[in-house]
Amino acid sequence: MQPKPNIVHLPVYQPGKPVEDVKRELGLSEVIKLASNENPYGASPKAKEAIVREAENVSIYPDGAAVELTAAVARHYGVQPDQIIFGAGSDEIILMIARAFIVPGDETIMAESTFPQYKHNTQIENAVIIEVPLKDGTHDLPAMLDKVTGKTKVIWVCNPNNPTGTIVSAEELESFLDNVPSSVLVVLDEAYCEYIEDPAFPDGIRMVDKYPNVITLRTFSKIYGLASLRIGYGIGRSGVIRSINQVREPFNTSRYAQAAALAAIQDQTFIEECRRANLEGLRTLRAAFERLGLQAFPAYGNFIMVDVQRPATEVFDALLRKGIIVRAGHRGYPNHIRITVGTPEQNAKAISALEAVLKEAKV
Repeated sequence: MQPKPNIVHLPVYQPGKPVEDVKRELGLSEVIKLASNENPYGASPKAKEAIVREAENVSIYPDGAAVELTAAVARHYGVQPDQIIFGAGSDEIILMIARAFIVPGDETIMAESTFPQYKHNTQIENAVIIEVPLKDGTHDLPAMLDKVTGKTKVIWVCNPNNPTGTIVSAEELESFLDNVPSSVLVVLDEAYCEYIEDPAFPDGIRMVDKYPNVITLRTFSKIYGLASLRIGYGIGRSGVIRSINQVREPFNTSRYAQAAALAAIQDQTFIEECRRANLEGLRTLRAAFERLGLQAFPAYGNFIMVDVQRPATEVFDALLRKGIIVRAGHRGYPNHIRITVGTPEQNAKAISALEAVLKEAKV
């Protein structure tokens, strides 16, 4: 049997190292994972209660249209239910967009160092990938605009960008969207938007209102703390959402995910507390990096990317031996590691371990 020729050389996504594996391999009693941008405070207690209640319905298929959750999300954002589509994480929305809109030979534009699933899914559809280098760790929107041709089908903008954590402003984004042809779909991936208080950050929902060719992606995996349940969503114009729905698999989100997400979005007090704690954690990490003489990109999500001034993979390995799991190996940034913001205790231990690693490297 022969697979599609264009997938033969595709890399397989590499998740962060599991905590228990690291404990066993290195004989450590404690390991702190700050690699996958998970919420260290977990999920809302109301979401956990909803999961327990839903166990009574484990033998029943989920609502294929997620009607109740769709209505709640629509109320939360002030949009219509037919503007929303759910997926197994926003990752699946990315897959469905590629499946719905891209045919072999189409061109798709993205940043050179960004969330890898844009490239992965468009390669599967045999599209032509146009990658534009970041500028100071941020999407270079004018350069991306210059790459638009009559063959361009989709442009991907990760805001905040993963892995660098930077944002493009509302002013920059609107100037960009004003000049993108209406035939080109622009995907705003805003997985970390709930962490941001900066007034310069664009509201993707407002962009959808103004531009018919825009869809924004959001998720319950990050600040809502439901990563294991795999539920995310897209908000766009009804025609765009209908096209994506036509390629959606039936029952693609579980009863547990729908119930937990419904409870989670109704507990905004928990979200506000997580946002406050995350901003404080970012301040702590920035201050530590300044003290250590390290340059970090401006961070707006729940992670920060810092230049450790030596091969990042070496620092990754050294931190791993001390029980701290981070991310390294980002394309174009051989000396940078990405650290998820943890609890105050986790942050303190990560800083202490990094300081020790840097001192050891100088010996």
